[in-house]
Amino acid sequence: MGEVDKTAQRKRIIFKPVPVEQTEYNMEKISAGKWIFHKLIRLLTLLMALCVITFILMELSPIDPVTAYVGASTNVGAEQRDLIAEHWGLNRPPGERFMAWLISAIQGDLGISMIYRRPVLEVIGQKFISTVALMSIAWVLSGILGFILGIIAGVKEGKLADKLIGSYCHILIATPTFWLGMLFVMIFAVKLNWFPAAMSAPIGVLTQDVSFLDKVSHMILPALTLSVTGIANICLHTREKTIEVLRSDYILFARARGESIRDIVFRHILRNVAIPAVTLQFLSFSELFGGTIFVEQVFSYPGLGQAVVQSGLRGDLPLLMGITLISLIFVYTGNLTADILYRIIDPRIREGIHT
Repeated sequence: MGEVDKTAQRKRIIFKPVPVEQTEYNMEKISAGKWIFHKLIRLLTLLMALCVITFILMELSPIDPVTAYVGASTNVGAEQRDLIAEHWGLNRPPGERFMAWLISAIQGDLGISMIYRRPVLEVIGQKFISTVALMSIAWVLSGILGFILGIIAGVKEGKLADKLIGSYCHILIATPTFWLGMLFVMIFAVKLNWFPAAMSAPIGVLTQDVSFLDKVSHMILPALTLSVTGIANICLHTREKTIEVLRSDYILFARARGESIRDIVFRHILRNVAIPAVTLQFLSFSELFGGTIFVEQVFSYPGLGQAVVQSGLRGDLPLLMGITLISLIFVYTGNLTADILYRIIDPRIREGIHT
């Protein structure tokens, strides 16, 4: 027995447990580094794949960049067309042109836009500000309205308010963004004359003479159209989470203690529903950016969406490739932010990474 006790004592000494906090910290630190590395590799892979696909699609497009460049002019001869193609490098083989663009892009030079005759980064910087302003307003409005309507629908489950909000959300999901934009133009701009019908500033006014109120008035209708179409997803998600919280045991206990529905909403539901709703909003960047393209076309709003359509229709490959890169990085940043929030909020996701 004495020998057995000594053996067990030696085993206890050899297999001395490591503190739990230290183990979890090291694993989390290593996992976070690997996770960030995998995200960067995925981003680079997506960027390369998207550039290749965009270039191939433009090469297969029936649009002739030289013809789109000179327009409908019939005074341009074959010799001048060859000079234009040589100037923009369109007479070189596709593989050579792509590699030349890729090397320049890695060095920070995205080329010169054929439409605007300016560096692509300069054009994107100017257009990106207008698009981000429009998307920011729509993102905040859709998040707030969808969150409030979702809580109301969840609290009033099965009642008239829930049915009306649910029908409203399902109609919005099936409604094309451009059709809703044209409807808003007909109602609020043409019939009621409350807001301007298009553009981001009054026609015929110099840029330095445009006031802040003029910019806001031209932005209301596009932002309203974009925000209304983004309400449905956040509203339906918040409704389901609210119903789930209301059916939990601690809510039954709160009701048994005599808490009113108002106290339950502000003390329990908001805390449990707000964070998932915020992360869902960050995940909606791709849908929001896709809707921006249609909204900017309907309202002739000078942003990245309109520039994408123009560059595609007029064969401006440098501008289209540059916007594609910036758009992917922007959308990927939104999705990455949502992933980071999930891992900060819910420790179970971090434990899943360790496993």
